[in-house]
Amino acid sequence: MCLKFDGNQSIPIYIQIAEWLETEILRGNHKQDEKIYSQYQLADMFNINPATAAKGLNILADEEILYKKRGLGMFVAKEAEQIILTKRKNQILKKLVNDLVIEAERLHVSEEELLQLIKAANKKGEGEAK
Repeated sequence: MCLKFDGNQSIPIYIQIAEWLETEILRGNHKQDEKIYSQYQLADMFNINPATAAKGLNILADEEILYKKRGLGMFVAKEAEQIILTKRKNQILKKLVNDLVIEAERLHVSEEELLQLIKAANKKGEGEAK
């Protein structure tokens, strides 16, 4: 598994589980209407308490990324990928961009210079994706 828990506990394990599952869905490892891991499978995979795993699953159910089928478990919702993309864009990406702009201002990097750095990084990323 590629999940590595934050050693200093700055992010609760149940949140890390939820984020890991989101990433798994975005990578295409779990498709729409496919059954996702149970709390007991997650607990066994990551050597955590099943209640902690359940909390991570319930976050995703509350966000309508997963849905419950009584007696069968949790499944990936139809709009899961779009919900995750929108959520991450609105929360994570905006924060990263804001932090980047603040740091650029501290370093006296002009807007034009910053945009050039972003474009260069984007081109590098496109080359690595191929």
